[in-house]
Amino acid sequence: MKKKKWLTLALATSLTALALTGCGSDSDNNGNESSTSTDTQTSTDAQNSAPVKLTAIFTKHPLTKELAKMEWLTEAAKRANVEIKWQEVTADWGQKKAALLAGGDVPDLIIGPNAITDADYSQFPGLFADLTDLIAKDAPNVQAMFDAKPETKTISTQADGKIYGLSKYQRFWPATVSRQYINQQWLDNLGLQMPTNWDELYNVLLAFKEKDANGDGDVNDEIPMDFAPVGTGGFGYFHPTVLLGSLGITLTDGSGQGYFLEDGKVKNFFLDERYKTFVEFLNKCFAAGLINKEVFTQDYTKYQSVARGTGDKAKVGFSWGWEVTDRFGNALAPQYTAMAPLKYSADDNTQLGWDYDYNSLNYGVNMVSISAKSKNKDAAMRFVNELYDPKVSMQVLFGSIGPNIKDNGDDTYSVLPPTDTAMDPGTWKWTSTFADNGPMYIADSLNLTLGTDMQSVGKQTDPLMSVINAIDKDKDVLPSMFIKYSSADNNAMSLNNTNLMNLAMSKFSQWVTKGGIEKDWDSYVKNAQKTGVQQNIEIMQKYYDDYMAKK
Repeated sequence: MKKKKWLTLALATSLTALALTGCGSDSDNNGNESSTSTDTQTSTDAQNSAPVKLTAIFTKHPLTKELAKMEWLTEAAKRANVEIKWQEVTADWGQKKAALLAGGDVPDLIIGPNAITDADYSQFPGLFADLTDLIAKDAPNVQAMFDAKPETKTISTQADGKIYGLSKYQRFWPATVSRQYINQQWLDNLGLQMPTNWDELYNVLLAFKEKDANGDGDVNDEIPMDFAPVGTGGFGYFHPTVLLGSLGITLTDGSGQGYFLEDGKVKNFFLDERYKTFVEFLNKCFAAGLINKEVFTQDYTKYQSVARGTGDKAKVGFSWGWEVTDRFGNALAPQYTAMAPLKYSADDNTQLGWDYDYNSLNYGVNMVSISAKSKNKDAAMRFVNELYDPKVSMQVLFGSIGPNIKDNGDDTYSVLPPTDTAMDPGTWKWTSTFADNGPMYIADSLNLTLGTDMQSVGKQTDPLMSVINAIDKDKDVLPSMFIKYSSADNNAMSLNNTNLMNLAMSKFSQWVTKGGIEKDWDSYVKNAQKTGVQQNIEIMQKYYDDYMAKK
């Protein structure tokens, strides 16, 4: 699940001044250290030899347990005959990566979704190895993925034909990350109808705040609306930006830095009047006390825990999430209903949009990179190859065979429910293993029965599907994963995006909490234009046109 993706790509975490001075440091950002040791071999050359020592960084979810406690990972390292000294990074990766790349002290392996980006490869040439020959020599599982799913090779290959980061194939995921939820029990308690547009939503949220929606006698403990933490690097998932769909904007993979496609034209919503309308609505809600007052200061763990309330008493009325038990926990999940996209107003007939994420959910960019300076590239690739074995990959995604996955004995497997009945399946997955943050190849031939959360997430997507099915996938979805930019264009776009985010994200939190967008808008747009965003739009338009011409 991509929860998840927002933490990574994402996803957008706030940066702090903390330097990472070397891949071999004694602890990661949390002071945690783990080691995976081996004493067996996978090849004739490795027989009777000591394990090869490697260093690695993994950008993991805050819920994820120490890597040393993952049974499947220990076994994979044994088969590859490597011993890995891990650094486990759960926060502030952007700042740490900047120091790491600037210093040139890169570990043998860096693992995590887009942990090293195409722009990083361009900006720091020579730091990462071209994996082409290593794949041919040491990674038959990766080659099998390329052969079965040629698009994974396309995603992995840079404009110059080299492969610096490997993609993944995750197979089972739906068309969008974000579902929209409302507390149906609160609606019923107050005799309210399901909102269908922004005005109705505002009135419902106001009633949630003022009329003791959860029925505990306290009119001050309800949080009508909450959304995931918004960082300085752009938007991610479970953010209210999906409301831009009410105004006709279709996001792609969260459109974290504002870029979207509309009728074949690349645009950026940070400069769009519809974005101003959206921010004005959020400010109206915030000023009325309808949005969690800690929405810009809480971390993701707090965002999740608040929504799970206490016992059978819910705290949050309206929010976004991956799956209902993942968002609200097992006890409160039955109170919530998945919602359809909202119209802007009752009489508005705008073609609605949502967030189309199928490609980023089922594929993945730059999941693993190998240092060009590594003295043990072959051993590193042997280990990577283990991760792409389909039976290992299902454990990368869902956890180890035994505690997390049942081997049915007939070459079929089943994802098990959490051993702790109070824990939801999504949280258990993220607690147990790499989950969506790991490299993997879930082959179409793998016979795996999914857990209850993945079985139910499709049903919870049903209210969105009429809108999602109506999206023109060629003209309204940016094919970002399948486009590789030149080094010069990558560098230019990266700098321009940094400038844009420095301006736009600080303004977003200011405007939502304090207002003022109407007064500031014209000068803001002028300053935004100076960031180079228009140059990025032109670059992206050219590449999109070229991609479509060859499609």
